[in-house]
Amino acid sequence: MMTISSPKGSNAERSRITNRRAVMGSIHSAGIMGRAEIARNLSLSTQAVSNIIAELLEDGLLFENGTRAGGRGLPAVQYAVNPDGGYAFGIEVRPSAIFGSLLDMHGKPVFTERLALKDARPNAVIEHVIALRDKGLKAVSISDEKLLGAGIVMPGPFGRTGLAGQESDLPEWDSVDPHKLFEDALEIPVMVSNDANAAAMAERITGVAQGLSSYAYLYFGTGLGLGIVSQGHLVPGAFGNAGEIGHVAVPIDGQMRSLESVLSRLSAQRKLQGDDEQALDFQSIADLFAAQDSELMEWLDTASIALGHATQIIENLFDPQTIILGGAMPSGVLDYLVENTTLPELTVSNRSARSEPRLKTGTSDRLTATLGAAALILNQTYTPQFVVAH
Repeated sequence: MMTISSPKGSNAERSRITNRRAVMGSIHSAGIMGRAEIARNLSLSTQAVSNIIAELLEDGLLFENGTRAGGRGLPAVQYAVNPDGGYAFGIEVRPSAIFGSLLDMHGKPVFTERLALKDARPNAVIEHVIALRDKGLKAVSISDEKLLGAGIVMPGPFGRTGLAGQESDLPEWDSVDPHKLFEDALEIPVMVSNDANAAAMAERITGVAQGLSSYAYLYFGTGLGLGIVSQGHLVPGAFGNAGEIGHVAVPIDGQMRSLESVLSRLSAQRKLQGDDEQALDFQSIADLFAAQDSELMEWLDTASIALGHATQIIENLFDPQTIILGGAMPSGVLDYLVENTTLPELTVSNRSARSEPRLKTGTSDRLTATLGAAALILNQTYTPQFVVAH
């Protein structure tokens, strides 16, 4: 599920919210801007921009940041995003743990927390989410009125599908509307997404996808997910389940195998530990890679072949500017995959006039999707959902 809160109400109200987001996005991208420059960039009247800026100043989302001389008349007042003007709450739910984060308006984490999860059923998860929210607000010394909204990320697919019964599934969630459940519990705007989509958007706010409008993000969680960003917006699919690439079959060693079975943290764990139920964590994989463990290197060789097949599929279906690898996998492992994958020739992305590499390493961290959850809210704050009206 990818639930996006679009502007509601009259056409005038929708235009006001859309233009407000456009102004915030312009200032956020530029760092500082004056009213006349914003008006030119957005094809709005200077008066309309002045009204929006006055509202944003009153709300504490912007502040005056000096002046800039130019041409005749008084120097133009410059405006910048106030990092403490609001905060985005992010939650990532995994089968065995729940992670929380708060990001300021610049995308800087000001609070992160992990809780072990013995019961991943809906009611138990909600209790933990509320506790994490309250702990975060107390840690940063802010009221809940400062929360812009909550991004919630969970492993997909959402709803009852033909992919049920996977190891990364959450129990008893297939018949629950997670958007309504979390919004009723938190009483703030909520966006619900899978972990790959959230991580893809985090990369656009603070990572290597800054300045990119259309790209793909291969997310290493427990399994393997795909986030697709087109013209600055996520591509969710009809039911929020676009990007379940881990279940696509590719030829490996003469047989068809799912990508997730050869290109995921779960597949690495099986290769290294067999049937041992103890999870192989992020640091353990990093240590094994640093030691050039033979079993891990063997897994990487097969995973590189699988990544080549995945690259061909993604490029020909979505024509991205680049494919970014990230998530809960050590950066050394991701770098190895990027450097040792044989890129397919028969794709639309195999062309000489490129400004971006076809594969690149993005953010590698245990909290990639958690921070991405909060980034969903920030991206909505800075990205209009409709064409700007003027």
